[in-house]
Amino acid sequence: MNHIGQIIHTISYMALPLILAMVFHEYAHGWVADFYGDSTARMEGRLTLNPIAHIDPFGTILLPLLCLIFPSGILLGYARPVPINPWNLRNPRRDMALVAVAGPGMNLLLAIASALALSAILAIDPSVADSISTQGPGVRRDLLMVFNLIPIPPLDGGRVMVSLLPPRQAEALSRLEPYGMLIIFFLVVADPQIHLFGTVMGPLVNMLTNTIISTFTS
Repeated sequence: MNHIGQIIHTISYMALPLILAMVFHEYAHGWVADFYGDSTARMEGRLTLNPIAHIDPFGTILLPLLCLIFPSGILLGYARPVPINPWNLRNPRRDMALVAVAGPGMNLLLAIASALALSAILAIDPSVADSISTQGPGVRRDLLMVFNLIPIPPLDGGRVMVSLLPPRQAEALSRLEPYGMLIIFFLVVADPQIHLFGTVMGPLVNMLTNTIISTFTS
């Protein structure tokens, strides 16, 4: 299979789990924000599981394509962030950390749900094991939490750090937010040389994937 064929196969095989993981990720952010007093996402029609409402041209389309063109071992992506007004939250500093953690937390729950679904399929028909990757593609896509925990705003890890750092350091880190996605873009492009995603994140995702699969499919 040539490189173009491999890209098409990867998109068809992994696109749906990736999109579902991103949509549920953003929905979790909006739901927790709404729970703690900020109804901005709900008022703007973003508290929904409709994928169309969450498509981001760069994060949902271009970044995954870049990962396929410049293979790093991990297919990355993100949806359009739900709008959140921290000042509507009852305790802005604490609640923003909870809102940020909600997205990766949802991805972890989805990874566990994928492993349970895989277990149910294997229980019904063990013969399908030969046709299912041992890496569990659904579980791997749901482990976007690893990517989102990178401490660079506007990724969730960066927003958690902003909520936890002392005010001066938090303000300095928050200034990176307008350039955060550009930084991620260059990290993805440069990954064949720096090996951040393929060497550092890849083994971490594999370890988490294998742990979840072995725990919930045994």
